[in-house]
Amino acid sequence: MRRLNFLQGFKMAIKSIWSNKLRSLLTMLGIIIGVTAVIALVALGQGATKSVTDQVQSLGTNLLTVNIIGRGTSSTLNESDAMGLSDGVDGIKYIAPASTQNASVKEGTKSVSVNVVGTNADYLNVRDYSVSSGRFLSQIDLDVRQKVAILGATTATDLFGFSNPVGEYVLINGTRYKVVGLLAEKGSTTNGSNDEVVMIPLTSAERLFKSKGVRTIYVQVDSEDQIDAVQAGLETNLSEKFRGNTDSYRVFNQTDVLSTLTSVNDTLTLALAGIAGISLLVGGIGIMNIMLVSVTERTREIGIRKAIGAKRRDILIQFLIEAMVLSGMGGLLGIGLGVGAARGASAAFSMDIEFSPNLILIAFLFSVGIGIVFGLFPANKAAKLKPIEALRFE
Repeated sequence: MRRLNFLQGFKMAIKSIWSNKLRSLLTMLGIIIGVTAVIALVALGQGATKSVTDQVQSLGTNLLTVNIIGRGTSSTLNESDAMGLSDGVDGIKYIAPASTQNASVKEGTKSVSVNVVGTNADYLNVRDYSVSSGRFLSQIDLDVRQKVAILGATTATDLFGFSNPVGEYVLINGTRYKVVGLLAEKGSTTNGSNDEVVMIPLTSAERLFKSKGVRTIYVQVDSEDQIDAVQAGLETNLSEKFRGNTDSYRVFNQTDVLSTLTSVNDTLTLALAGIAGISLLVGGIGIMNIMLVSVTERTREIGIRKAIGAKRRDILIQFLIEAMVLSGMGGLLGIGLGVGAARGASAAFSMDIEFSPNLILIAFLFSVGIGIVFGLFPANKAAKLKPIEALRFE
């Protein structure tokens, strides 16, 4: 008998699997569930990581946030002190003090309650906003306490519908402000919508809300590798302003926040994938059991093949190919179901998903590998059968 080639073994494996369709499907079930779970859970986990990354980055790139804490006027910085934090610190691109208050904004009979941010011209770049119509704040607006406002996309829609609000007027806590700019849509983060906002000059905000100073200063650094040096410089200047009282301020590094959140998400994703991977092992045991049953059922067939010249290697390869085909088909079905399950969860729960082609390939190869590992024992058992004993088997 000529030596069994792979294509012939593959055809025989398909024929054997097809002749026992239900049993083959049940055998593949563990592999299918395992691969489905791995693909779906990792896609959702990577989607969550990407969502968190995008949200943090949407706050602004290379961002440091200085928060002044405590009570009383001694726990705030005026505009000049806030801008002075950059003195002697190299690597600062923009610095934007911000005072945020919730206020009622009206236009005619329409009214919304939104965050009103008093800030300067650099806030646009620091927080990664862009203007879709009109202009943003300028230094002269702060110098002369101009009553001008820039509306967020959602706020503008709520008050003016789809018409351009630039040149119109709104009332902020009863004070009339001219709309000079409209911000482009930015989306939401875990802190809420970035589009439900109104921005006015910091000096106007202090007069409007009868509050002096700011508690938040945003600092954009030239490049990521300068963040640590700039943070150290800011902390030195803050320590001098607050006479060494380090409890009066905090400097938050966006990179640290991002790496922490990403690390947590990656750990959870890995844990979920590991749990799902157990199903693959269970599926492998199922394949081994069914292959052992198959060897017993086909003992006479094995005897006949050996009697007409089949080598031990031919029998071993035949059963290994059958185990590989079983697990490989289970892997392919699992990939299809996993992609479908992830897309379904994304649509149903408005979750982000991110598929990794490398992971899908690894999951498939792992499923085939499971078939080889767990198919080796029954294949070896079949190969070791002696022709005479196999032919006598009833």
